[in-house]
Amino acid sequence: MTLVNRGVVVLDCAEPEKLAEFYRQLLEGEQSHASANLVEVRGADGIRLAFRRDVNATPPSWPRPENSLQVHLDFLVDDLDEAERRVVELGGRPLDTKDAPGPYEERGYADPAGHSFTLRLLPATAPKQG
Repeated sequence: MTLVNRGVVVLDCAEPEKLAEFYRQLLEGEQSHASANLVEVRGADGIRLAFRRDVNATPPSWPRPENSLQVHLDFLVDDLDEAERRVVELGGRPLDTKDAPGPYEERGYADPAGHSFTLRLLPATAPKQG
């Protein structure tokens, strides 16, 4: 018997309906649940995110140290420029961060409620030889 059936990342925010719509469109998904204080969306790839009403929610300040990183989401994309245009069109904003170390090119953003997330370029796969 499975103890846990599924996991959902839940973001606290003042207006869950608006934030859920931002992520629904960004993930090209659908709203899968809504109540007075919680809205859940399911992205096209099956990812589930929920947004819980908290009228006193304080947006994270990352990358500044005060009230820093509370949660962080990474989304893998094929085209960073195209994905960035979509984020900004939907109401997100780029975060001024330094280039991240490592093998991936990535860019940081804040959603309309101030939660940080990263768009990360999918690494290119070399064609098989032989």
